[in-house]
Amino acid sequence: MSGPVPRRPLPWPPRARKLWEKFRHKSKVQAARRRAAMARHCGVRAAGLWARLGTGCPSHCLWGWHLSPGLSAARLAHAGAADQLQREYDAVVIGAGHNGLVAAAYLQQAGVRTAVLEKRHVLGGAAVTEEIVPGFKFSRASYLLSLLRPQIYTELELQRHGLRVLLRDPYSFTPLLEDRRPPRSLLLGHNMAQTQQQIAQFSQKDAQVPQGHAPSMAKLPRGHPAHRVAGMLLGGVSIAPTVVQSLLSPPLSSFQAYPEYEAFMGGLVSALDPLLDAPPVDTAALGQGSLLQRLRALRALQPLLRAGLALGQQLPRYYEVLTAPISKILDQWFESEPLKATLATDAVIGAMASPHTPGSGYVLLHHVMGELEGQRGAWGYVAGGMGALSQAIACAAAARGAHIFAEKAVCHVLLGRDGRAQGVTLQDGTEVRSKLVLSNASPQITFLELIPQEQLPKDFVRQIQQVDTRSPVTKINVAVDRLPSFLAAPNARDGQPLPHHQCSIHLNCEGTHLLHQAFTEATHGHPSSRPMIELCIPSALDTGLAPKGCHVVSLFTQYTPSVLAGGRPWDEQARNAYADTVFDCIEAYAPGFKASVIGRDILTPPDLERIFGLPGGNIFHGGMSLDQLYFARPVPSYSGYRSPIPGLYLCGSGAHPGGGVMGAAGRNAARVALQDFRRL
Repeated sequence: MSGPVPRRPLPWPPRARKLWEKFRHKSKVQAARRRAAMARHCGVRAAGLWARLGTGCPSHCLWGWHLSPGLSAARLAHAGAADQLQREYDAVVIGAGHNGLVAAAYLQQAGVRTAVLEKRHVLGGAAVTEEIVPGFKFSRASYLLSLLRPQIYTELELQRHGLRVLLRDPYSFTPLLEDRRPPRSLLLGHNMAQTQQQIAQFSQKDAQVPQGHAPSMAKLPRGHPAHRVAGMLLGGVSIAPTVVQSLLSPPLSSFQAYPEYEAFMGGLVSALDPLLDAPPVDTAALGQGSLLQRLRALRALQPLLRAGLALGQQLPRYYEVLTAPISKILDQWFESEPLKATLATDAVIGAMASPHTPGSGYVLLHHVMGELEGQRGAWGYVAGGMGALSQAIACAAAARGAHIFAEKAVCHVLLGRDGRAQGVTLQDGTEVRSKLVLSNASPQITFLELIPQEQLPKDFVRQIQQVDTRSPVTKINVAVDRLPSFLAAPNARDGQPLPHHQCSIHLNCEGTHLLHQAFTEATHGHPSSRPMIELCIPSALDTGLAPKGCHVVSLFTQYTPSVLAGGRPWDEQARNAYADTVFDCIEAYAPGFKASVIGRDILTPPDLERIFGLPGGNIFHGGMSLDQLYFARPVPSYSGYRSPIPGLYLCGSGAHPGGGVMGAAGRNAARVALQDFRRL
């Protein structure tokens, strides 16, 4: 028996078939055109980038970008100049400093079409790698990494985009100038027992844990109540063991040991850490708007309340750390001058302040807030120089679709009739429209140069003009043909780096009085005759920065005033005279240093301002004193990244939480801008 006869499909009406064939043909043609356009747009660029860079960074989003010498000196090729810079984006970021690149990555990740416009030929702001002396790759301004927020490292997958960090242990070396032979030195590292032995050279009291002292959290049994307290949650935030340890500790008068000082500072850092990742509380919003808006504003109080709860009964002691001179705090803990001076350097670095200046304790805290690979307070070198960090962030932003352009200087922000930011105008006259504008430039450049003054409140302009941007810093990058050999720790016969060569090497730090003396000279307009010097040799760990047998030396020195006495300029003669003073000081600690110098790059405060846009040469875009932090950064009432111009946001170091290669300002500003963008 035969099966059922299959039904034949009904014939199409001639007109319907004709329309269908026409539609199919048109669709195939359009798809082919799209594929061809995509190939033209991405193919050549992607092939060129993979050949030069060897990473997954999509080159169709990176135009006119010079790679740092650590990876390639070639400029990325581009095709079709007419379609490089689009005339309209959802957001434009002014400046490709690390904060600007971070902001772009987060905005683009949220689906906001973003362009980054950088005036220089390299990305990264002050976090760049440049070959000033042929064959030597310098982290020309910023030179160490620690403060980068761990969330950014993880969320942007920076390791996948090429970031590699070289941890330093030991991390601090302070050789002394003294009559005894050989001179002593102080070497600090993460091994507490070895560090205590080093401190004991100068003071047994400073090194040893007092009898009957509260035990360390690490030594308490697992079931101890302190560990249960440490596991409690307050509003979803854990209380770190270091905080609990500080609460269990005896009164300050009985503190005599370096380990307890570390635990005490660790407790303060753990309590304040959440404040870095949220905008400051908008106090004006608490009393304005509808009930719902006020309740939303109250949510911003959570990080502040959690910090207060974490500090608990120790709040008065921690308050003293934040407000007192660091010399007073260190005198309560230690008697050894080399130890106190070494620790005090972190309290004054980058600041026109003395260890005796009230509030200098916070700057020290700012520099111990960092974390690398889960290790609190660790500092390290970026393989390839600091420019490699900027490139990793740029690749992360580009991989999400952000467009990044070098040599595109913005001359002013476009404003609509309603006073809202509507984009930017480049120096060549090109207008780029956008709904959001984020400025990675300093508050001074953003509001005093890019915005017409009549568009801003007079009080706001006056406050921006009064921000303290004094800088004590002169950065000197040096190429040498051999490692410095210190009297306190002579080199090995084979000339290979020793543990202390990877450290921050502190010179002229025999006592805090020397730091104060150097500061006093600068306040009278004279460069310090015996400056505070932080000497780093990144090539001791990263051999690719210099030719074989040679090294790059970073000298972060202070104090040098922005304006010399009598109004004298920082001309070539003044710069070289100061550099010679610095080299003479190093020679006293490491004879033969001056003879090893191949070349040098001297960056005084005016140079740092001219090249990197740092106001007054200030590496933080403004002082980190308590009157210029949190609620008041950059000025009161505008500390939450928004500005008097709707649609214009500050995302650089001049905003909360301040300077350093941290990225928090960029991440926080992007989140605030994204909230406003979604409301548009």
